[in-house]
Amino acid sequence: MKKGKILLVGFGPGAPEHMTYRARAAIAEADVVIGYSTYIKLVQELLEGKEVVRKGMTEEIDRCIEAYDQALLGKTVALISSGDIGVYGMAGPTYEVLLQAGWTPDSDITVEVVPGATALNACAALVGAPLTHDFCSISLSDLLTPWPTIARRLEAAARGDFVVALYNPKSGRRTGQIVEAQRILLQHRSPDTPVAIVKSGYRQRQAIQMTTLAQMADCEIGMLCTVLIGNSSTFARDGLMITPRGYANKYDNLTGDAKTGEQAGRSLSMGLTGWHACVRRYLRENPTVTLRETAAHFDVPLGEILAAIAAAQPDDEAGDRQARWTSSDQVDAVLNAAKDWGRLRAVIRSETGAVAELLLEAKDFTRRGDWLNMTNDYCHLHVDRQHIDSAWFLSQGDRQHGIYWMDARGSVVFSLLLVKAGEAFDAVALKAYRSACEQYGQAIVAVEDTETEEVTSDD
Repeated sequence: MKKGKILLVGFGPGAPEHMTYRARAAIAEADVVIGYSTYIKLVQELLEGKEVVRKGMTEEIDRCIEAYDQALLGKTVALISSGDIGVYGMAGPTYEVLLQAGWTPDSDITVEVVPGATALNACAALVGAPLTHDFCSISLSDLLTPWPTIARRLEAAARGDFVVALYNPKSGRRTGQIVEAQRILLQHRSPDTPVAIVKSGYRQRQAIQMTTLAQMADCEIGMLCTVLIGNSSTFARDGLMITPRGYANKYDNLTGDAKTGEQAGRSLSMGLTGWHACVRRYLRENPTVTLRETAAHFDVPLGEILAAIAAAQPDDEAGDRQARWTSSDQVDAVLNAAKDWGRLRAVIRSETGAVAELLLEAKDFTRRGDWLNMTNDYCHLHVDRQHIDSAWFLSQGDRQHGIYWMDARGSVVFSLLLVKAGEAFDAVALKAYRSACEQYGQAIVAVEDTETEEVTSDD
């Protein structure tokens, strides 16, 4: 008997001229074509003489099962989808159904995925070049995905300054999701951020709305729409939405010479191997700035700022700040050494902005199981030891000496700072602190830039 075959065909946005040769050939090869009724209509002229199985909007798994059943009969089946069948399409559930049924890639039934231009590509082409830099797509449909998961993804994308493509933004019954998405994005994006709403791109009822993030939810949006939301660099001009690639960061007037401090074919000065030096220069030029203000300026965890300070060289110092790193397995040893540091100020900050400062004697520290306990007659402070990943000794001239306990993300769990006795630190306590810093603290070696040429596949 003839071996069956399943062709998972993405035929692009819907216009015949945007369908790939392979998609056309796959449909032509098929004995049976299965798809959502709307998709069937879009390729109707290619279906003469074919057995056609139409399925409804909520019958996705039925389509997969039907494709498998037909392939078991030795037929070549084209399971079709607009856009790319692997992007919010039928490829994933088809493989799930096949694998659950015991199919393997070595089985008699062969499976091929035929890619196509997905909605975000088609919509982007209609409005300019909004996807020229990093982007992501998020579906707002909570029919299969819990809303808290969608909300976390929106938050992460907004925080990461991605251009965002929203699929399934709104339907007759799901009207609140786009409003919630707007609210989350506005926490990190300017209200003037350009937004393009494209309905039925490259189809008969194509419609394009250019708007802003502040007005996005008030626009006409439905299930046939894809919403493109710019990042902090995206601009709109003359009906176009453009996201710069980043050449202006390196070159004057785009086509001019490299800017001061930059080199053609090499990483930016704010690249992986250079941006810590930028942190140190910033601290030198702004001697009164706090560590938290510096972390906010560079939009990074405080641990990264301390790492930059620790990697300082004699000709590239971070002002009068010095830092040394210590690993989490030294926690007990450091706390034991801290008993000679005298009076300390413990500082704890919550994610919501609350700050607690407690005056403690170093002898008040105890360890019970996974908990660090700092208690006296006036206050109790308990810290879960499991959240501590490392620590940083930090000194700033004669103004500050202390240690910052960090989690794995580089955020501060709490800090312990020596307290001055009058105008100066207690000599004995300061000597003990410096001794502990030398014994347990480690210097950080700066990573050298070994890159010899700049390679960007999409240049």
